[in-house]
Amino acid sequence: MIKHFQRIKQFSCASCHKQANSFSDITALSKGFTGGSTGRNSMSLIDAKYYPNGRFFWDQRAATLEQQVLMPIQDLVEMGITLDTLVKRVQDQPYYPSLFTKSFGNNTINSDLISKALSQFVRSIVSFQSKYDQGRQNFPANPAPAPNAVFPNFTTQENRGKEIFLSPIGGCAPCHGSETFTAPQEKNNGLDMSTVDRGFGAVLNNANLDATFKVGSLRNIELTAPYMHDGRFATLEQVVEHYNSGVKNHPNLSQQLRLPNGQPRLLNLSDADKDALVAFLKTLTDTNVTADVKYSSPFK
Repeated sequence: MIKHFQRIKQFSCASCHKQANSFSDITALSKGFTGGSTGRNSMSLIDAKYYPNGRFFWDQRAATLEQQVLMPIQDLVEMGITLDTLVKRVQDQPYYPSLFTKSFGNNTINSDLISKALSQFVRSIVSFQSKYDQGRQNFPANPAPAPNAVFPNFTTQENRGKEIFLSPIGGCAPCHGSETFTAPQEKNNGLDMSTVDRGFGAVLNNANLDATFKVGSLRNIELTAPYMHDGRFATLEQVVEHYNSGVKNHPNLSQQLRLPNGQPRLLNLSDADKDALVAFLKTLTDTNVTADVKYSSPFK
């Protein structure tokens, strides 16, 4: 039912989480209802239900999806309304009482039920029809195929990119492992933090977690540019080059990006292997979920 939930004033959740862009935004920082900019890039909502630790936002300040969905609505930059105003606006629409009755058994409308409805809609946004998924079906779920296993529907370049991604050559899988291509722990990935953003460290007031952020899923990554929590990279090629030659040291740099001597680990891939890695990342694109009418606006 909550696919019908769009703000009737200026902004909706879909303003910053556009279906065509895998439910993310095309700008580094999104614009709020008065023209102000958000503090971080809008994350894709793809496969949110499968995030291993169940926390949300780049800084993981929301312990549940039910908490998360109400925060942008109340944020003074993003939507800027109170929960009382939200409830009143939903109650005023003639089509919502019957929708709430179908969903919850009666026509009561309150912020708790709105959050549950929004959360269930987000959980329904699942990607499983990418080229990678089609190739993965040729192998048993357990054990997982070896990095150099040939996916018959992949090009030679895509298979090489998969091997780089999954093997120590690239070392991408420790932070983007599992079939959802994410990780349960926050990470510092060696960005030059010229503008201080404490990330999860600020949430817990723990300096040992400063500049660490949620590991987002790579599914549909081709469609979610720009990249990183601040949207600093415009292309996947730039992202790969960051790990290839641009990882900066930081007290909280993730161990996966450190050499035994403590210095940042750089991939030092050839141009051909960098191109192959990008080609593999594009096999995670699932245009079915970005075109499915059940996720689109019912108000057009």
